[in-house]
Amino acid sequence: MRRLHILCEGQTEEQLTKETLAPYFARADTYVSCSVITTKRTTIGGDAKGGVGRWSALQREIRGLLHDPSITVLTTLVDYYGAPSDTPGMATRTTGSPQAQVEHVEAAMAQTIDDGRFLPHLVMHETEAWVLACPEVLGELSGEQKLPERVRALTARAGGPEAINDGPDTAPSKRLRALMPGYRKTVDGPDAICLTGIDEVRRQCPHADAWFRAVDHRLGIQRAG
Repeated sequence: MRRLHILCEGQTEEQLTKETLAPYFARADTYVSCSVITTKRTTIGGDAKGGVGRWSALQREIRGLLHDPSITVLTTLVDYYGAPSDTPGMATRTTGSPQAQVEHVEAAMAQTIDDGRFLPHLVMHETEAWVLACPEVLGELSGEQKLPERVRALTARAGGPEAINDGPDTAPSKRLRALMPGYRKTVDGPDAICLTGIDEVRRQCPHADAWFRAVDHRLGIQRAG
């Protein structure tokens, strides 16, 4: 069976992978495994996991995973917002659209790793962009009847969930917490995406859709419709 390994930024992405992405790809006869980025080693055993420190550390982790010949495709589920400044391509971004800038960095990451099994993916701009594509379920989870309308208005003004920018006060996670003060990142976010379904996320998030299409292509998956 084909194996897709997803290197996750943190617990939210890990839960999303296990709860939603693994079953989604399993329907296409693909086994999904995942791991969380190791941020530091401890002297008493075990690792601290989650978050992205420097590119050098992330690169070591990617190259280490690529030593496993059972991995058909290795990809990442890492936020573009807050990505290390020394990530390949970050210093040479143009003034094009945000999606073009993200794609430039992803292409530079792929060139640096230089392995045909590696498919870099930076979520534009945070995983919460995918969550903002799920207004109805967010309303159900929060019990707030007006929340779906507010989420739809926010994404409409921005031009889509992925167009909500990456400022420290305006990033998707900040906007979401302002709309839903009780939002639990590692629970409500993955649950909202799972209950809504990947097809709706793909419909609203062009960069995410491009990633799914690229994964399918690398794995040789042909989906109906």
